[in-house]
Amino acid sequence: MYVESFKQLIVWQRSVELVKSVYTFTGELPREELYGLISQMRRAAVSVPSNIAEGKKRKTRRDFIKFLRIADGSAAELETQIILAKDLYPAINYSEAESLLEEVQKMLITIIKKLSSS
Repeated sequence: MYVESFKQLIVWQRSVELVKSVYTFTGELPREELYGLISQMRRAAVSVPSNIAEGKKRKTRRDFIKFLRIADGSAAELETQIILAKDLYPAINYSEAESLLEEVQKMLITIIKKLSSS
């Protein structure tokens, strides 16, 4: 099925949900993390759907794959930051973000593999 807009991509839609979830739980982190973990996690999360969108708009398969890989790298950054946050602030519930992140990462890997092999 041909997808005209990045907004039609399920991976983009789920990554937008991930951003919202990250904004929610980072709002519970201590104020002293505003320029630390909060800023880093929000930036990494926003980078995922942003790179999916930019890659799709580039119109070439090669560019799309490149930007999907960048999105996957941002997802790995976010995963690392969540691991750190969980160790430092275990009372916060990270489960929704973790679940969405895992789903998005699996989708990205699948799409990258499919596009790379065809």
